Amino acid sequence: MTPQTATGRTTAATGEGVHRPGAEPWADVVAGTLPLPQGRVEFVHPRESMDLLDERDAGADDQEYPPYWAELWPSGVELAYAVAEEVRPGASVLELGCGLGLPGIAAALAGGRVLATDRSRDAIAFTRENARRSGAELATAQCSWTPGDRLVDGGPWDLVLGADVLYNRRNVEELLELLPQLVDDRTEVVVADPGRPQADEFVTAARSSWATVEVDDSRTPSVKLLRMRRRR
Repeated sequence: MTPQTATGRTTAATGEGVHRPGAEPWADVVAGTLPLPQGRVEFVHPRESMDLLDERDAGADDQEYPPYWAELWPSGVELAYAVAEEVRPGASVLELGCGLGLPGIAAALAGGRVLATDRSRDAIAFTRENARRSGAELATAQCSWTPGDRLVDGGPWDLVLGADVLYNRRNVEELLELLPQLVDDRTEVVVADPGRPQADEFVTAARSSWATVEVDDSRTPSVKLLRMRRRR
């Protein structure tokens, strides 16, 4: 999905007025807007995400995780739109693998108490900046999904979100282990997926241990919303 499709307007941003944590991703960013039922998300993201793979990353702890966070993915857009219509004020919301932060920001604009998390420090920096631009208040944390204590201690959550997080088997395995630790009987888990091959594996495994696992359509035909509730 191009920025134009998601935002209705796209402009080259020079970085004026943007908080720069000193990282290369801020050198060339694109700005856009996502209109929502509850307000709108104003955001920036790196123009070319794969340009972030350079020699400075060699040997980094997260080198095995490419900078997928920097893309404006259709799943993030569709999950943000769905969340904006569903979050009730005061609900506790956890976003896993927040990337640019659109779903978490949408939840915050709708009145949710949001913690947006990602492995990447750059993703967290962009989520904070995008929340500031959007007039949304949320908390952020840089963390992995294992062992997950930091995420578990904040729960159980009313809503757990993930956009396009099923792109490899490792993520599927980690999520299947982590998610049950984050929920109780009132929690809903919503994962937006664009048809990744591992999504079927995830759904099959989840249906063996969760009370309900539903696959709903989104506004974009290629993106499905996986909705899960735990077994009572």
